[in-house]
Formats: sequence, C-alpha cells, structure tokens
Amino acid sequence: MTHQMTIDYPDTLPDFLQESVSEFEQEARFAMAAKMFESKRIPSGIAAGLVGMDRVSFLLKLHEQHVAMIDLDAAELAADIKNA
Repeated sequence: MTHQMTIDYPDTLPDFLQESVSEFEQEARFAMAAKMFESKRIPSGIAAGLVGMDRVSFLLKLHEQHVAMIDLDAAELAADIKNA
C-alpha cells in the first residue's frame, strides 16, 4: 500500500526558479528524500524509492543538496580505518 500527499505552492514558483512544473516537483521530492536520509531517518534505498531512482544514482546525486553520501563520526571512521 502506498500513500500520496499534496503540497500547495504558488503557480509562479517554478517560473521563479526557471524550472518546469515537473522539474520543480521532482526537485522537491528529491530534497525531501535527501533531508530524511541526511538526518538518518531513512536508509538510502528507501530515499531513492521515494524519488523513483535506484540507490546508486540517488547517492551520486546527493551532492546537489549538499548532503554527504557517507557521514561517519570520529569513532566510526577510526573503526573503519582499524578494520581496513
């Protein structure tokens, strides 16, 4: 089962951003998915599914939202280096 949500925005917003309605809506979906991934609320596979992308493409596009693909804290990084 899936759910759908609707977000109201001014008719002029896509034009203001120099995008088509379709481009604007896809960018908004991607921004939401990227933010949820960045805040570690959902994994990359689910985030990618929200925008109709495969996981690798989603991860490679994260830089457009200034979101790190891999976000390790110091302890996680040290453990990765030790186990490398």
